[in-house]
Amino acid sequence: QVQLVESGGGLVQPGGSLRLSCAASGSIFALKTMDWYRQAPGKERELVASIATGGFTHYADSVNGRFTISRDNGKNTVYLQMNSLKPEDTAVYYCNAKTWTAINYWGQGTQVTVSS
Repeated sequence: QVQLVESGGGLVQPGGSLRLSCAASGSIFALKTMDWYRQAPGKERELVASIATGGFTHYADSVNGRFTISRDNGKNTVYLQMNSLKPEDTAVYYCNAKTWTAINYWGQGTQVTVSS
């Protein structure tokens, strides 16, 4: 079992920045990747960024160059640094962890609102 707790969401003006955190506990050794997804009202949940055990990262085209995913293995925490935020980045952001046996774990979600 893996438990994920997100923090760092909030209200920010367009062009601003936020940093999301996802603290993992439990069977951390079983994790293959940790990802951030988001879901806007009326839309499907989409992958925003992913980081693998070896440090390889992947970003959605819509956030590439603006968002950075990183992990602190000592703290079992994954971060999503979001810069140059746009109103279309408004969504609930979810932390996701995938194990080597393809089991998915989800956090509770944190709201990000970009508005003036």
